[in-house]
Amino acid sequence: MQLQNKTVLITGGASGIGKIMGRLMLERQAKVIIWDINQASIDATIAEFSTLGDIVGYHVDVSDPKQIKATALKLKHDFRGVDVLINNAGIIVGKYFHEHSTEDIIKTMDINANAPMLITAEFLNDMLQRNSGHICNIASSGGLISNPKMSVYAASKWSLIGWSDSLRLEMRKLKKDIHVTTVMPYYINTGMFDGVQSKIPILEPEAASLTIVKAIEQNKKMITIPGYIYRLTRFGQAIMSINVFDWFTGSIMGIYSTMEHFTGRKK
Repeated sequence: MQLQNKTVLITGGASGIGKIMGRLMLERQAKVIIWDINQASIDATIAEFSTLGDIVGYHVDVSDPKQIKATALKLKHDFRGVDVLINNAGIIVGKYFHEHSTEDIIKTMDINANAPMLITAEFLNDMLQRNSGHICNIASSGGLISNPKMSVYAASKWSLIGWSDSLRLEMRKLKKDIHVTTVMPYYINTGMFDGVQSKIPILEPEAASLTIVKAIEQNKKMITIPGYIYRLTRFGQAIMSINVFDWFTGSIMGIYSTMEHFTGRKK
């Protein structure tokens, strides 16, 4: 996909990889719209990137369906719509399941699983009418493999992967020129996963963001970052018993202990 002059909407676009992807899109001469819950971060991002091209921001809590709908209507009034939608906003609580409050569970599912569907629903009909568009959903390698202290987060990302790739198949079945990319990165060093300890190298946000933008440009269907994560998990799950896979993943790869010292982003 040629990104020049395209209108790109990025949720969670005022921090982390969302912010970096915004800059990369501006460098490709796209028009960038960011949605974020933090107004101060929106203002700072626009001030920092305004010399690079056209960038605007909207303050919105994507866990609130009414705010999603109202902000989408305002955006469509201000612009003709979006060509590229990147559903990037996400949260993690990082506790054992029994330690989660009801609010923890609902908020995680609302932001990570429900919001991408509700936001896409606001813009998909316009894409269908134009017969063009690209939807990129930032899931997680946590949507491929179970992990202690990530049960609700994993549930939300498994949900996102299932919906995202089903949407891709629907667009193909309808013969629509609308591409869907599902992205499943490993831990990224943005602060969201502070305290995580991993034998597998934690991803640098600049490189991860560039990989995602290139995946959109190349109309990739599904990627993991790093690429071997998908093959490793799927092949291991296919040939190993559950007990052997647990031993390999937990004792050899150390995945099941990565969240033991998790602190998360400091508020």
